Amino acid sequence: MIVGWEEYKSIVEKLAIQIHNGYKPTVLIGIMRGAAPIIDILSRILKLPIAYIVIQSYSGEGIEDQQGQLMFAREISSLANDKDFKRVLLIDDLSDTGLTLNKSIEWLKNYGPTKNYIEEIKTACLWKKKSSSFEPDFCPIKLDSDPWIVQPTEHYEELSIEEIIKINK
Repeated sequence: MIVGWEEYKSIVEKLAIQIHNGYKPTVLIGIMRGAAPIIDILSRILKLPIAYIVIQSYSGEGIEDQQGQLMFAREISSLANDKDFKRVLLIDDLSDTGLTLNKSIEWLKNYGPTKNYIEEIKTACLWKKKSSSFEPDFCPIKLDSDPWIVQPTEHYEELSIEEIIKINK
């Protein structure tokens, strides 16, 4: 399933409307890298401070399509104040298996600098795959299958800087 910029922007706007109508977060926390463009747009629409958590999935040889153990960065990256972490909206691009969102909630609840300020954590993503065991609080598209979703920024992973230079001459 290939998603272009216009469709992507429309889905993020629908998500913003769902959030606006159903929750009043005090900070948006994006799971990197998938949430980067989403949180940028949402923070501009909802006028909220942002934070990022970086997670990497490690998997062994021969299991590239399976989710491995998650590794979290040591710190949240944010300029938000401690009090901003009262009502958290945790954002990812999609709920694939649900593991990343579940583990991220657990990690946030135990993260030293902000754990005493967090009163509530809700979740949001653009897509929920059929096989995902996680039910996000806000999600404009709930799929009836488990397609591979190619988002608008992903083609850059296949391009080298030399190819981009050649395209932009």
